[in-house]
Order: sequence, then structure tokens, then C-alpha cells
Amino acid sequence: MKILIVEDEADLRKSIVTYLSGEDYLCEVAATFSEAMEKTEVYDYDCILLDITLPDGNGLKVLDALKANDKADGVIIISARNSIDDRITGLNLGADDYMPKPFHLSELSARIAAVIRRRQFNGSKQLVLNELVLDISGKTVSVDSEIVDLTRKEYEILLYLIANKNKVISKNALAEHLSGDKAEAYDNFDFIYAHIKNLKKKLITAGCTDYIKSIYGMGYKFDV
Repeated sequence: MKILIVEDEADLRKSIVTYLSGEDYLCEVAATFSEAMEKTEVYDYDCILLDITLPDGNGLKVLDALKANDKADGVIIISARNSIDDRITGLNLGADDYMPKPFHLSELSARIAAVIRRRQFNGSKQLVLNELVLDISGKTVSVDSEIVDLTRKEYEILLYLIANKNKVISKNALAEHLSGDKAEAYDNFDFIYAHIKNLKKKLITAGCTDYIKSIYGMGYKFDV
């Protein structure tokens, strides 16, 4: 899962990145309003942590832009400004949640997980697709009640494909989901092919139907 942290306080930004990376989130950062606008215009995120008070603009305008562009990124406002007006304005603009500073990082992580579940999986903690079951909270995958040992990247690919089931997902989109803005540095996406090949092999060996289809020249689709 890919998170954008829009926060100008360097120490807090670093603490959030360290904690969420330990929770297996892919973290990108923006320290200014302009950086946040640039990143949200180019990339999609599972959740954006958005400070309101930025050195060169108001974070609420980022929300305005997301809404105007019909972006589906989840948004949690994190701000020292805890007035009821700010909270109402942010929620009315489309924010999913609001956390006043200071906050516990464990609670922030729990709220991020809740926003992603609500946005992508209708609030479910478990995804059941016939014999295939994903426990989102525990980050485990099982086939006919037997756990399948997946790597972190294999799990992230499977979850991303299921979140977009019956849609064709390009290799570029998968690379960006796994690596964020670093995906632009890759000469090719052969590593995506390798991850998909290993993922499919593990699932099929466990007795799972081959739901992941290769669409020639386009990408992959979780077909169910």
C-alpha cells in the first residue's frame, strides 16, 4: 500500500515514515504545498496524510484539486489546527478522517488501514474469492484454509489486482504501486513479470484457480 505524507515538520515526517515503513507501507513524502500538488497530479495513493498548514499554501487546496480531478485517494488530515471549522471544511471537501497533533503513530496506522479498507474493500477485514482468502489485517493469504507463503511484494501485487479485479492493470501501474516515484528509474519492468510468475505458481500449487490473466501488450487482470 502506497502512502503520501504531506508534512513540513522534518522530525515528524521522518517518524511517520519510519513507523509506517515498519508496517509494510510504501511511503513517499512532500514537505511543501507545491510538492504535494505535483505528486498528487502524477501519482495515485492508497492514502494521503495531509497537513493543512504548509509553508507555501493551504493543504485544503490539495483536497480541492483531488476532488476536481475525481481522484479516489483516501485522505487523512493531520494538523495542529484543531478548530471545528477546519475539521468540518476538510471533511466536506472529501477527507476521510481528521487527526489533531500530537497523535500516537499506532493510532495513525490503524486509521490508515481503516480508510483503505473502507475505500477499497467496503470496510471488510477479509476478502473471500471462492477458495482464496486474504486477511487484510494479518496480511496473510490462504487457499482452502491453508496459508500460502508469499513475499511482501507478491502480497501487494495480489491485493492490488484484487482491488481492481476484472480491470486490466499495466506493468507500469504495478511498478508504481510497488516502488512509487522510483519506478521512473527502471529501464524495464521485467521484475514485475518475475513477481507475477512466482505469485501465480504459488497460488496454483496451493490449489487455487488461475485468476491472474496476462493480457498481451497491456498488463494483467484478476479475472473472477
